Amino acid sequence: MSQAIPHHARPQGTANEDSVDLSRADSKAVRQRSVRLLGSLLGPVKARFIWTVTLVLLSQAARVSGPLLIAFGIDNALPALSASPASPALLVLTGGGYVVAALAASTLTAAYLTATARLSQAMLLDLRLRVFRHTQHLSLEFHEKYTSGRIISRQTSDLEALRELLDSGISSLASGIIFMLFTAITIFSLDWVTGLIVLAAGAPMFFLARWYQKRSQMAYRSSRVVSASLIVHFIETMTGIRAVKAFRREADNAARYDELAEDYRKVTVRSINLNGVFQPGLVLIGNVTVAVVLLAGGFRVVDGGLAVGALLALLLATKRFFQPVDQMAMFYNSFQSAQAALEKVSGLLEEVPTVRPPKHPVALPHPQGHIVFKDVEFGYGDGPLILPRLDLDIPAGQRIAVVGQTGAGKSTLAKLIARFYDVSAGSLTLDGVALRQLSTADLRRAIVMVTQEAFLFSGTVAENIALGNPQASRAQIESAAKEVGADEFIRALPDGYDTDVNKRGGRVSAGQRQLVSFARAFLANPAVLILDEATSSLDIPSERMVQAGLHKLLGADGDSPGRTALIIAHRLSTVAIADRVLVVHDGKIVEDGSPAELIAAGGRFAALHGAWRDSLV
Repeated sequence: MSQAIPHHARPQGTANEDSVDLSRADSKAVRQRSVRLLGSLLGPVKARFIWTVTLVLLSQAARVSGPLLIAFGIDNALPALSASPASPALLVLTGGGYVVAALAASTLTAAYLTATARLSQAMLLDLRLRVFRHTQHLSLEFHEKYTSGRIISRQTSDLEALRELLDSGISSLASGIIFMLFTAITIFSLDWVTGLIVLAAGAPMFFLARWYQKRSQMAYRSSRVVSASLIVHFIETMTGIRAVKAFRREADNAARYDELAEDYRKVTVRSINLNGVFQPGLVLIGNVTVAVVLLAGGFRVVDGGLAVGALLALLLATKRFFQPVDQMAMFYNSFQSAQAALEKVSGLLEEVPTVRPPKHPVALPHPQGHIVFKDVEFGYGDGPLILPRLDLDIPAGQRIAVVGQTGAGKSTLAKLIARFYDVSAGSLTLDGVALRQLSTADLRRAIVMVTQEAFLFSGTVAENIALGNPQASRAQIESAAKEVGADEFIRALPDGYDTDVNKRGGRVSAGQRQLVSFARAFLANPAVLILDEATSSLDIPSERMVQAGLHKLLGADGDSPGRTALIIAHRLSTVAIADRVLVVHDGKIVEDGSPAELIAAGGRFAALHGAWRDSLV
């Protein structure tokens, strides 16, 4: 069994993953982190971004020209038409200009919407690839702390929130702000008094927006946290559905899901209620402003201080000034949700692998498999030492069985040799080269680990075996399967080696999956093979078949050296093929010798061996 990893330390970039109440300093750091991420996404598409902004400016300029043309037509073109002699040229010119402006606004709006969509999709593609690649490259330590449901939430619901923002939110904000700015300029150019009235309306709008911003930010943060918890619970339930049914946990799981769903409903309703105050408030401010402009302008028209056409244009411009407010309110909803999502995604992307490839790797083209632990100490995160001090020399070609009670540190040894973790102190070398100094390619070619959990990817059986060596021929794939006794059951599948393991008829048992994973490891032809409880899923006949395959693969034939093997097992039948046995207790090697020597010594291994023999009887 693999050792449980203590959860002493949370991932660095997600320290506040489940916390809604951030300190001011933390909140500022999170915002800066999010801004840096957006900046890095915009960098590669800067030219496209500038082009999109240009289209937005031109389209909004064309839109706001309408009221000016109307005012000019009423106050200048109509009097010219009624004069003697009549001059229709100005009216025709004004009408034609209005049509041209409308066509230009429509064409440019369509252009900038298309440009915005392409820009947002390019940024989202970049971000989606970053999240996937970065998550893959993070160390095993991260994945053993960070639940798979939370990672899926980053890749799905959080990126979906960002998609909504980038696809429509930003374009609505940019076009709305620019339209309001150009409209304000138009109003001031027609009448500065009306301009001041519209400007005064900005004060209550600011305070209302500030009120909404403070409350909605916390609401949307809560929404992202609860959403992630909901996804985590769903995925864990579906992944462990056999255990759920075996222990009749359906009712308890449903009750927990009901609680999370109710929490999600509450935070969503809270956000909707806030928007129910914010959006009507903005509309009210806009309508009141239009009424004040009409009242003030009407008296001035009567006094002759303002032309009728100018008043009509001012009313139209003032009304249009507040039209984008609705869109901007909707944008703010998307923005708050996306901001919370961006915080989570940026935190994930700032995670740093604890096991890093060397800057100047040492080449190891022909590994032999000589492993040496010298003064090694190791502990998970900030937890206590699992291996307080370890000195161990494993000669090349030696087959070592590691036994001991659960939690003794057996799997920790395997993870250190596979460099899933780095030692906390001391040195761990392969053929005299520190594992830290080996390139990832050389390390993975030299050392292969087969775990208790045999995982098959989507695809055919042959493709799954070929993961051990993608360049292998079909003959080599089938030969590897024969070595571990998998060939017979594979050929019995509907399409043999071409059977899709995820389609009907391609389902394989746990033991058969393990045999496929053995074939995959054998095809990789490593110098060091680690078997971490790898035969625990096999029945007795299958285990005997695998034992024969293991003996052939790991044994020395003629002048060729054997393969170094580290065999971690509770089933002592596996120990029979070992040259040497290590008994681990509390992170220390308390017995070391051949199976026969340790049985004769009458220590811990002898007791384990006796208990195993009694269980067979």
